[in-house]
Amino acid sequence: MGQRAYRARQLSAHYFEGLRDDPADWTDLPLDVREALAEKFMPRLLTPVRDLTCDGGATVKTLWRMHDGALVESVLMRYPDRITMCVSSQAGCGMACPFCATGQGGLQRNMSTAEIVEQVMDGARKLRRGQISGGAGWVGNVVFMGMGEPLANYKAVVGAVRQLTTPTPDGLGLSARGITVSTVGLVPRMQQLATEGIPLTLALSLHAPDDELRDELVPINTRWNVEEVIDAAWEYAKTTKRRVSIEYILIRDINDQPSRAELLAKVLRRRGNWGWVHVNLIPMNPTPGSMWTASRRTDEDEFVRRLQARGVPVTVRDTRGREIDGACGQLAAHQA
Repeated sequence: MGQRAYRARQLSAHYFEGLRDDPADWTDLPLDVREALAEKFMPRLLTPVRDLTCDGGATVKTLWRMHDGALVESVLMRYPDRITMCVSSQAGCGMACPFCATGQGGLQRNMSTAEIVEQVMDGARKLRRGQISGGAGWVGNVVFMGMGEPLANYKAVVGAVRQLTTPTPDGLGLSARGITVSTVGLVPRMQQLATEGIPLTLALSLHAPDDELRDELVPINTRWNVEEVIDAAWEYAKTTKRRVSIEYILIRDINDQPSRAELLAKVLRRRGNWGWVHVNLIPMNPTPGSMWTASRRTDEDEFVRRLQARGVPVTVRDTRGREIDGACGQLAAHQA
């Protein structure tokens, strides 16, 4: 555009450091070039359709429309000790897990790096401006657990992670240790991620410790089975020295039996007990038309007890956003 090179640093400082997306606030730039620079380098990538809130305004789900009309959702969650953004990486999802609302709609398209980053930036701006219950704050954690399979959009997701972790003013300056990337088990991409040199947390959506059931719950298991995905997770932990999270949605009378807790412990302990893994149990969240529901509390407690008795670290996720269809497995991005 014929501008001086330092203008790029000024734009980056406004976007990432100052969280200023309105050209009127770019007072260090000449008035006659602000709009042209904004149009060229900062086009509107996501247009908000609506916000839904719960938890006294501490949880906010935003429905976004992208430039081509595709819809995605992101969720901001404020906890007493942290603030987490759950972001989408694809419009829809092609993994077709039957208990997940996103997977029922199929895949529309991959999101760009910039579209992924903008979800986090919007949350950061809302917090800076005090628009979230609890006052001003800062996004400290980003989880790629929204719509889509992150590792199926590998290049854009890794690009977003690098942009978010680049120090300001060239990036948002987040710690990679505060970023979690979830996958249903795309083994080659899990192996590739281990070589990137980014100390993020890998979360493997396992949901069953045996192939017979996992083939039904996570169809990609017919391509890479339980042993293969656990091996890839173990290799990730070994290479990065970062503990892997095993995500396990508890579904009543489907995968919550004591025998499956025993088998899960056996499968994980087979790779050693050097602290490489942590199990994150997730009570199933209802989705329209689903024939499944959450486990009984007694079954959940017994599942936890069995894992703990065998030395497997385990927690039960504090589910947020269920009332606004913003919890795990509920994001569907419907306009109505």
